[in-house]
Amino acid sequence: MRGSLPVSGAEFQHYGGNTICIEMQCGPHRLLFDAGSGLMPAGQALKAAGVADFNLFFTHCHYDHIIGLPYLPALFDPHASVTLWSGHLAGRMSTRQMIGEFMRPPWFPVEPDICRAAINCRDFRSGDVLAPYEDVAIKTGSLNHPGGAIGYRVEWGGRAVALVTDTEHRPGTLDPAVLDLIDGADLFLYDCMYTDEEMPRHVGYGHSSWQQAIRLAKAARAKRVAFIHHSPLRTDRELDAIQRLAVQEFKGAFMARDGQAIDL
Repeated sequence: MRGSLPVSGAEFQHYGGNTICIEMQCGPHRLLFDAGSGLMPAGQALKAAGVADFNLFFTHCHYDHIIGLPYLPALFDPHASVTLWSGHLAGRMSTRQMIGEFMRPPWFPVEPDICRAAINCRDFRSGDVLAPYEDVAIKTGSLNHPGGAIGYRVEWGGRAVALVTDTEHRPGTLDPAVLDLIDGADLFLYDCMYTDEEMPRHVGYGHSSWQQAIRLAKAARAKRVAFIHHSPLRTDRELDAIQRLAVQEFKGAFMARDGQAIDL
């Protein structure tokens, strides 16, 4: 659940060091969000479970959110079906073009045409409601991040889960687009790269704080909020300390970690 760069070592064991990849299971459907370094272990687990139908949604295409894509086993499985979605570059670059730009020499040894899966690239615009399956609705919204980013709200079976990363808040304000995505959500995952105290030194970087996550949760009447996109410099001990402070402010707040499963 790291931002910017994967990390490893004794100080990062509990919360893990992979960059963003979120799996959501809606009944028989599997949805993946972002293709950070966490996509490789996620893909291996899904392969072992016999899952061959994937929908992968990009929030944006900075390195930490795409680095795992070429290592998704399903891409090289002739029996798999992979649908890739993006909307942050709408009108500037298609999803297929985006994939072709970073999965090619000299950045990567081979191009997408080596993939054997049935690959479908889907483009959308911020504000569109996506329907990858008849019983799943995904609302989209624009986030405040350099180059653009998309936030998602997944609704299925009477539950709502939102993913809001990467986004920067303005001090003293609550972003209406974020509030719309997380309104009454059973759970939302939020970019907590910094603390409020660190924010003034990182204006324009496109990230937010755990204190802002709590302010948003209270305002939107969300039930739970998971802190994600941890700074690669933040140790397990430091994240533990933040969690202790956070639950004093909002009981439904917690630090997300690699491999964590949450049943709603």
